[in-house]
Amino acid sequence: MSEIQNYDDAVKIIKTAILQSQYEAARSVNEKQLMLYYGIGKYISLNSRHGFWGKGAIDAISERLNKELPGLRGFSARNIRYMRMFYEEWRELDSTAETRDSDNLALITAKFTTDNKSIILHSQVPNSEDFPVRDFFDIGFTHHRIIFEKIKNKKERFYYIHFCAEQKCTVEFLRKCIERNDYHHQGSLPNNFMQALSSSDHALRAISTFKDEYLLDFINVEELNIRDKQDIDERVVENAIVHNVKNFIMTFGKGFSFIRNQYHLTAFDEDQYIDLLFFNRELNCLVAVELKTGKFKPAYLGQMQGYLSILDGFEKKPHENPSIGIILCKDMNKSFVDYVIRDFTKPMGVATYKTSKDMSEELKRALPDIEDLKRLLDSEPEA
Repeated sequence: MSEIQNYDDAVKIIKTAILQSQYEAARSVNEKQLMLYYGIGKYISLNSRHGFWGKGAIDAISERLNKELPGLRGFSARNIRYMRMFYEEWRELDSTAETRDSDNLALITAKFTTDNKSIILHSQVPNSEDFPVRDFFDIGFTHHRIIFEKIKNKKERFYYIHFCAEQKCTVEFLRKCIERNDYHHQGSLPNNFMQALSSSDHALRAISTFKDEYLLDFINVEELNIRDKQDIDERVVENAIVHNVKNFIMTFGKGFSFIRNQYHLTAFDEDQYIDLLFFNRELNCLVAVELKTGKFKPAYLGQMQGYLSILDGFEKKPHENPSIGIILCKDMNKSFVDYVIRDFTKPMGVATYKTSKDMSEELKRALPDIEDLKRLLDSEPEA
């Protein structure tokens, strides 16, 4: 082995150690911050909710803290109230909830640090056997705040906590996921995965990977000078997705890699083109996506079945799982799709999508500039 190779290996090993150490340090800091905020939240709750402090106490405390610790961040009156909410929304995690050590914040925080973290890490939270233990400490306080403010159902909270930790998503992306109501759209698309895939475990993973509706909020067709919105061509939507493929993949979920649009299939002297072709690392398979701007028609399943047959016969690698097809329509009758899809042998699912014209004014304000989008749509996708 050459000296340069030795150096390369050494750099790689040291770099990995440094990054791992930085990750663990950041994770540790986040855990300690959450414990501190939880302890402060309990302290504030016990004293403010039971009348020990007068009106305006939190504002006064915040002002004094910022005077005595210049440059202190995160302890505005608003944030301190969020800490109180953090404790009260997760009071079930407090093994000392019945104790009234309201005058000793250090004791409260210490008890949470030792007793409660131990309880959480050993999954002994009362009535919470599905509690996402590690994930709870892996996401930041702002993520927690958005979740406990907007979500009241416990299982739904668990879903978003786990999602944030697994996807390492930003605060803005979390807001969009909640706005899209991702929790209620997961694993509910009409599909035949259980019949068409030989492994039930693989089928269940496929079911949980795809949603029954996708919000493509980066596609703004409302102002594209198209007179009849019913005549919007699939290529308009396709081009928008291609030019915003990162957003599309984030919307679609974890593990997707974009291969290309209008993927050319050639077999038996027949030319066919798949609108969008992806590979999913979690499912270890090709995923073909067909776009339809109208309501679902059974003929779409026959078309997709043909694509998947050619993909599996001519494109799929020996170590890969069977290809999966997803048909994206503007509308569908789910009961009808569930009934007709069961007789097809290739694994397929049908989902709907919404573009900007289907969304609320609040969501429309978050869209990219229309002139930028027009310029993108006017350009041709790369060959």
